[in-house]
Amino acid sequence: MTAAAPAPRTPRRRGRPSRTQTETGPATRDRILEAAREEFSERGYEKTSVRGIAKTAGVDSALVHHYFGTKEQVFEAAIEVAFAPALDAPAALEEGPLDGVGERLTRFILGIWENPATRTPLLAIVRSAVNNETAAAVFRRLVAAQLLRRIAGALDVPDGELRAELAAAQLVGIAMLRYVIKVEPLASADPEQIVRRVAPVVQAHLTGH
Repeated sequence: MTAAAPAPRTPRRRGRPSRTQTETGPATRDRILEAAREEFSERGYEKTSVRGIAKTAGVDSALVHHYFGTKEQVFEAAIEVAFAPALDAPAALEEGPLDGVGERLTRFILGIWENPATRTPLLAIVRSAVNNETAAAVFRRLVAAQLLRRIAGALDVPDGELRAELAAAQLVGIAMLRYVIKVEPLASADPEQIVRRVAPVVQAHLTGH
């Protein structure tokens, strides 16, 4: 008796992961994000590839595209998770009177940078943004939409967005010199000393008095 011919396999669309690949669920997505943060941190935006992220995560590159799309979209998803602690800054502003927002914001942002667990992914974001315009555009979009506008809304003062941006420029500049470029004596200064000196300047930016 002649054996029945095997049923023809349904062709799969190019670039789309197989059913078994997509059935791995949220754990696989999280693994890809973790791999992306690791790759962007070690290599920067320019030298990181979707293929490299996939290899680190132990998945096919088509699965990375399936979950996130382009490399730019992977980067945005990865930094949004890494940037999440900073997004609580507006809430910190609302925890006390308006005349103390400068100290509260300075202490909050400095605390994020002082913590190694949150500092490492932030360093990766800043380095990528400084060296690549695409990464910088993603970072600007995230900072403007999810941080500065919310800070401005929490302040409820005239020119709130400009005030928030000036305060952010002050704090980002300090972070760059202290944690990225590591200029002394700022790099090894006591955090409380920095808060005492910087908070009044941030207060002036935010409230004008």
